[in-house]
Amino acid sequence: MLRPKLFDTLKTYNRHQFQKDAMAGLIVGIVALPLAIAFAIASGVSPEKGLYTAIIGGFIISVLGGSKVQIGGPTGAFIVIVYGIVQQYGINGLIIATFIAGVMLIIMGLARLGAVIKFIPHPLIIGFTSGIALIIFSSEIKDFFGLKMGAVPSDFLEKWKSYFVNFHSLNIYTVAIACAAVIIILLWPKVTHKVPGSLIAILVTTAVVQLFHLPVESIGSRFGAIPSSLPLPVIPHLDFATIKNLIRPAFTIALLGGIESLLSAVVADGMIGGNHRSNMELIAQGTANIFSSLFGGIPATGAIARTATNVKNGGRTPIAGVIHAVTLLLILLFFGKWASLIPMATLAAILVVIAYNMSEWRNFKSVLEGSRSDVAVLLTSFLLTVIIDLTIAIEIGMVLAAFLFMRKMIQFSNVSILTNQIDDHADDLDKAAISNFDVPKDVEVFEITGPLFFGAAYKFKDSIKFIEKTPKVLIIRMRQVPIIDATGIHILAEVFKEISKRGTKIILSGISSEQVMEQLKKSRLVFAIGKANITDTFEEALKRCRVILDDMDSLKTKAR
Repeated sequence: MLRPKLFDTLKTYNRHQFQKDAMAGLIVGIVALPLAIAFAIASGVSPEKGLYTAIIGGFIISVLGGSKVQIGGPTGAFIVIVYGIVQQYGINGLIIATFIAGVMLIIMGLARLGAVIKFIPHPLIIGFTSGIALIIFSSEIKDFFGLKMGAVPSDFLEKWKSYFVNFHSLNIYTVAIACAAVIIILLWPKVTHKVPGSLIAILVTTAVVQLFHLPVESIGSRFGAIPSSLPLPVIPHLDFATIKNLIRPAFTIALLGGIESLLSAVVADGMIGGNHRSNMELIAQGTANIFSSLFGGIPATGAIARTATNVKNGGRTPIAGVIHAVTLLLILLFFGKWASLIPMATLAAILVVIAYNMSEWRNFKSVLEGSRSDVAVLLTSFLLTVIIDLTIAIEIGMVLAAFLFMRKMIQFSNVSILTNQIDDHADDLDKAAISNFDVPKDVEVFEITGPLFFGAAYKFKDSIKFIEKTPKVLIIRMRQVPIIDATGIHILAEVFKEISKRGTKIILSGISSEQVMEQLKKSRLVFAIGKANITDTFEEALKRCRVILDDMDSLKTKAR
């Protein structure tokens, strides 16, 4: 259903729920403030762009979203891809890529692809998420230790090499502020969960730096003052050459945004016992990214941590998300200038903690203890994300996962020659087992088990070659074939033509799948083989065999 959840909740909305939503929205807005700034800086853009994204994107995601409690805005998952786009194509390239990604997400939602995106392999998600976490951690070493060095290299290995070369230039005051911030963030939840530890860390460390005039770099000293207003929207200039260059990073933004938002919505469903509308959520995410780009923001998506904070503080409708966006807007308008005093070391500390929480190291370890195919997908996506590029990691990870899945399906699919192997395939509980029937002489029986798709179809073709003596009738049992694709149809047609040249008749037995029968009809194989030679049961197939054999004997007699 393509209808925002907000429309449903407003029908029975009351004052009591508004009070809960208002408190939850206020708290989430305060939580989102340092995160929006930190994510923007780590992504290679100015801090206010993170606030624009949280305000514009967060508002639209709540108003149009398919989840009651989803909180949208910039997230850590996008840091890697955004940083790469900015380095290669500049801010304008990022804006255009975000705009295109928004259009893609809307198309995905309208095409009802919400359910499909949720089936992205778990090892792939853990792999690139852990890789992103490691890159975020690696990117914050300079600000965490206050290293005096030039621009941080984008390459992972070069980055750490540069850190080691310049580690002697660390600032002890910066290290102290960063460590203090980490300690506050980790210990503050023991005091209260109502006020986020990241906010307390910012207030305490900023006050200490200002009171004691510590030589620690701040947002203001690096980026200047943060604007106290929203910019006017600007429509990006699109041309074919630009779209061609940015289509891959835009697709990565769209895919990552879809995965992240739907995962967040699923987590939220578990917390409130709800049921989100995945396709409407994709449309909301797409619209949010389009408008975020118009205001100069960065990609927005559903944020799992902020969504969980919203639920834990009583938020139960999209109104909480709207209030979260309004809270951030008021902070930008009236307190934005004070944000420039925040130490860069504190933001680095916040991101280090976020990187640890994103690392999924327990799930990573669990997958490593699983099957080899899962381990292969996990390590491939992880290493490619860290060493090469997130876009390539997702593309190759998906292809590898698909090939490994096909390999499993091929192993599951089986083609058996049953006529002379009755003992091996007999099943006392299976009344349709071939051992319960009297198979006439000059009849061969094959059974296909599992999907007959392009990966397994050639196994069937190869098995036919092992028939020692050309039979008069070939029965192909298909009672356990749930699906067949174009390659399966093609191979079946080839076998029919080849075996017919030898004078052998084919009978298809036990087709129970509507999809298989529909494909046989569309390909005209039903007509070619003959309706009489397609039977519902093996017993009927044997009766048809005897009719065919009698006809063959009659023709031989007449020929004499």
